[in-house]
Amino acid sequence: MPLTQRLPLLGGLSADTFMRRHWQKKPLLVRQALPMTAPPMSRARLFELAGEEGVESRLVTHDTRQGWRLRHGPFARRSLPPLGRPEWTLLVQGVDLHDDDIHALLQPFRFLPEARLDDVMISYASDGGGVGPHFDSYDVFLLQVSGRRRWSWGRQKDLTLRPGPPLKILDHFEPEDTQVLEPGDMLYLPPRYAHDGVAVGGDCMTCSVGLRAPAQTELASDLLMRLGDIVSDDEAPGRRYADPGQPASESPAAIPEALQAFARDAVQKALAQSTRIDCALGESLTEPKPNVWFDPGEWPERVEVVRLDRRTRMLYDARHVFINGESLLAGGRDAVLMRRLADRRELGSRELAKASAEALALLGDWCEAGWVHAR
Repeated sequence: MPLTQRLPLLGGLSADTFMRRHWQKKPLLVRQALPMTAPPMSRARLFELAGEEGVESRLVTHDTRQGWRLRHGPFARRSLPPLGRPEWTLLVQGVDLHDDDIHALLQPFRFLPEARLDDVMISYASDGGGVGPHFDSYDVFLLQVSGRRRWSWGRQKDLTLRPGPPLKILDHFEPEDTQVLEPGDMLYLPPRYAHDGVAVGGDCMTCSVGLRAPAQTELASDLLMRLGDIVSDDEAPGRRYADPGQPASESPAAIPEALQAFARDAVQKALAQSTRIDCALGESLTEPKPNVWFDPGEWPERVEVVRLDRRTRMLYDARHVFINGESLLAGGRDAVLMRRLADRRELGSRELAKASAEALALLGDWCEAGWVHAR
């Protein structure tokens, strides 16, 4: 996709212009960003997914007597409220992992780094349903796919939360704009823009394309753990603390300064290896979510096309290719091939004809693991 091409998805803006003017700066409302003749997933299929183990789902209800209530799935169909009852919302996370049509909704957004794209959540609401005014710590694209939803949003200064409800609801929401979105309309909101979406008339379905924004402390914790694994694999097994000069101690509970220095040196050596950190980051960013599993496949004798499974995460940097939490060094023609697979999520017969025997063997292993599909 040429980055200067005007896109209906972005209201006629190019990807370049959108990133300069709006990305993490200000909202953008686009009418008929992705025209919808029918929702990409039926209500019945969404309810079915909400009843499956391994699918994250939540039910939010609201009324004047009981206020806000939150329940976690899975939900049998009979445990969901009647369609005609007002003010309830079913939220199903990671729907793109379970359905090809929903996964396809992510493709128009691939002018953004794959490392930032997270998943597609679907919100189904009866008349008046919503989750209250709130804010997110990440960017979000809100695509209306059926029914109508009234969105109010603004750059909220007072982020005080209402005490009591099991949801993070703003206590003093002050919207700057309010619009009703029809099927095909889309609203982009930067991080920390407060918003409130309320279904108008029921049978309302909204797809939320969320972006990953890991907290620095969480990312550091994960990378340090992965660095420890990398160091333990790389270092000679005999490298242990030794203290032949340690004198007898009258304070046995005191930590020896030499041991503290040894520990600091170990951490500093690990952090001094930038390649190790880059490797750990790539593995972290492609690690499948805990509820993701793959169906084993078979590598055919004649292969025309190889495609990544919709659940597969594949990234790369200057020296490595990362796939589903694993990393490998890549160079030369095979590196070009693997990067193309990561960018386009498929390879054709002409590209596969240029692959080395080692690359084809690797693709065969990934096919058997269910990470790619070949035909």
